[in-house]
Amino acid sequence: MAAANDAVVNTLGNANRAGIARFLVVFLPLAFILIIAVPFLFADRPYWLNVFTTASVLSFASLGVWVTFSIGRVNIAQGAFALIGGYVVGMLTTVVGLSFWVSLPLAGATAALVGFLIGWPLLRLKGIYFAMVTLSLTEAVRLAFLNSASIGGPPSITSIPNPPGIGSPIAFYLFAAGLLLVGYAAVWRLQASRLGGVFRSMRQNEELAASIGIDIARYRVIAFTICCFLGGIAGGVFASLQQNVFPQSYTAADSISFMLYCFLGGLEFVLGPIVGTFTLVIAFELLRAIQEYQALLYGVLMIIVILFLPNGILSLAAMVGKVFGGRK
Repeated sequence: MAAANDAVVNTLGNANRAGIARFLVVFLPLAFILIIAVPFLFADRPYWLNVFTTASVLSFASLGVWVTFSIGRVNIAQGAFALIGGYVVGMLTTVVGLSFWVSLPLAGATAALVGFLIGWPLLRLKGIYFAMVTLSLTEAVRLAFLNSASIGGPPSITSIPNPPGIGSPIAFYLFAAGLLLVGYAAVWRLQASRLGGVFRSMRQNEELAASIGIDIARYRVIAFTICCFLGGIAGGVFASLQQNVFPQSYTAADSISFMLYCFLGGLEFVLGPIVGTFTLVIAFELLRAIQEYQALLYGVLMIIVILFLPNGILSLAAMVGKVFGGRK
């Protein structure tokens, strides 16, 4: 019996070490690119630093959408929770006078609370019905803020301060990139945990998961609440970056974009939302000169990915790795 227990412990230890090694193989190059390479190459180019800062913040929000994909739900409401987070930071910093560092976690908590409350009834829906209702939710939240003046609220907030101690473009970029790395590590740890295993079992077969005692409704809401928290944090950071927030800051099109970022990068990879976001955000800037054709080019790109890389851009890297690995 003791020998069997030792074997189990050794197996689990080896599995944990292998998992950490896989994490570091991705995390360390990602950290090098974000924290060292980008500042080195673009420190004297504030416009592109702003592009990379924006991509980092949007990637953080996209990680939340990936979490809901992990339970088999197509969530097109992340723009709503980013907007909530932006307004919370805007109100607390400009009206109440709280520090950004206090306001930001409150923005995430507020978005998470809203997600928790609406998640119980909303997550009973499946498939296209859930997707369409979440898409409508973004527009509903936008219209609520647009008409908030009728009840004494501000339809828009300006002069939102940057975080204390972060006044330069390079400093804000490093803050956003660092936040993204923390978000990536947290979501990776989530998917590698028992909770992540529960999420995957729900995505594969909810009925089977329920039959072995998993509280499906509870875990759906947990995943959705995590998603909303990440969206609220991203919205708060972006409001500080832009120093304003308007009802038009996030529309239904933005919520669709968060979903597309995940699809483009690859739903099977935690890194997928980051790769997809940076790819499309940078492509948007490079194609700004032919803005009238951007929607067409995006559509063609998505068709190509769906036809030839249904598991996203990162699946290409995985296939190349298998090919070269098989030649050894």
